[in-house]
Amino acid sequence: MILGKLWKAIAAQFNKLANMFSGYDPIAQMQYEYDRSVDQLREGREGLAQYRALVERVTRQVEGQRKVVSTLEAKIKAYLSAGDRETAAKLALDLKRAREDAAENERQLGLHEQAYNNNLLKIKHAVEKLEDVKHKITKYDADLKMSRAEAEMSQLANQFNFDVTTDFGQAEDIIQSQIDKNRAKVRVAADLSGQGVEDVKREIAVEKTMGEDALKEFEKEMGLATPASAQSTKQLGPGTKQLEPLPEI
Repeated sequence: MILGKLWKAIAAQFNKLANMFSGYDPIAQMQYEYDRSVDQLREGREGLAQYRALVERVTRQVEGQRKVVSTLEAKIKAYLSAGDRETAAKLALDLKRAREDAAENERQLGLHEQAYNNNLLKIKHAVEKLEDVKHKITKYDADLKMSRAEAEMSQLANQFNFDVTTDFGQAEDIIQSQIDKNRAKVRVAADLSGQGVEDVKREIAVEKTMGEDALKEFEKEMGLATPASAQSTKQLGPGTKQLEPLPEI
């Protein structure tokens, strides 16, 4: 009594757990039901095998009684031929009882055969249904995984939208701002590097002119002044290169 109540309580808890897990993982629940059905079917096949053994035993009994009936019929005919009606009458009574027993056993055998065939048909049908369920479980499992993957990919696609309102969009804006700042620094450095270039060029030209003047003074002091050198001192910057005369043909 106590063990029975305890078992019912445990079974109730298992049912609660099964209901809870069924909402969490329906494929696992379907697989559990499938496995349980397979176990029940296995038990049914074992019971059907035992029942078939009973049918075979009844069949042997019927076959034995048919032989008894045939034997009694032959004996009765033999005693009648010999004129022994008393013995034939006793055998006729045994024959009557044997025929009644045989008829009852044949009727029972028919019922057993019918019950066996009905149960066999049910088990075959259950096997086909289980195969269909197994196929559905595999299909549902694949479809469910695919739908979850599609949902995750759809969610990721929305997350990867580079909009200013999304995290990726904000990160992209920050990166672009940093790139703009770096490029601005490079441009400023380039612009600053060009400052004073003209002043440097003017200083170089002045120094060159002053050098020519100093050279002129030196040539005068040393008596080396020539018209060509005097003319060159008047030029600021590089002189013009004289073209060579064309050769005579």
